[in-house]
Amino acid sequence: MKTASLSSFWWRALIGLALVSMLAACATGPRIRTDADPTADFSQYRTYGFYQPLAMEQSGYTSYLSDNIKMAVRREMEARGYRYSADKADLLVNFQGVIREKTDVYEIPRSDVQYFYSYRARAYYAFPVWYDETRVSQYTEGTLTVDLVDAARNRLVWSGDAIGRVNQKSPQQRVAAADQAISAIFAKFPYRAAP
Repeated sequence: MKTASLSSFWWRALIGLALVSMLAACATGPRIRTDADPTADFSQYRTYGFYQPLAMEQSGYTSYLSDNIKMAVRREMEARGYRYSADKADLLVNFQGVIREKTDVYEIPRSDVQYFYSYRARAYYAFPVWYDETRVSQYTEGTLTVDLVDAARNRLVWSGDAIGRVNQKSPQQRVAAADQAISAIFAKFPYRAAP
């Protein structure tokens, strides 16, 4: 009776751990990396515009995704006090998305029980065997990069990357994921517009 309750406890604990792991995987967003030019004086920037041509629009046309990213960038820049100026911008915003197919190879520790027959004892004996099982997973990784360029010097002063798995199927899901990535990138942008 005690053994049954103990095994029931371990099964419940294992199921609980699996649920917590799945929730943590759903809650995680993209990895964010930022870099800033240490010589840049962010206290002098008041206005922003978009770099021409945008890296995401080098083919010469826009897309629904690039238009939505522009709106998200405008929202984030204006929330920090920057004003949009198409002609005389202090900062020029450029962005680009890159998608790559990736392969993840990892090992999972496994255990098994092997049996052997002892002719002397005339009985079967079990002993544990531990080994690593190699697994291969293929996935799509996307990187959305936002660059801020000093317009007067044509010099990159700040850059942010959002890197994560791409598993959105519909255009609405892709727009929502890009919006989340822009918000996450600008959450790491510590500057505000000069008064």
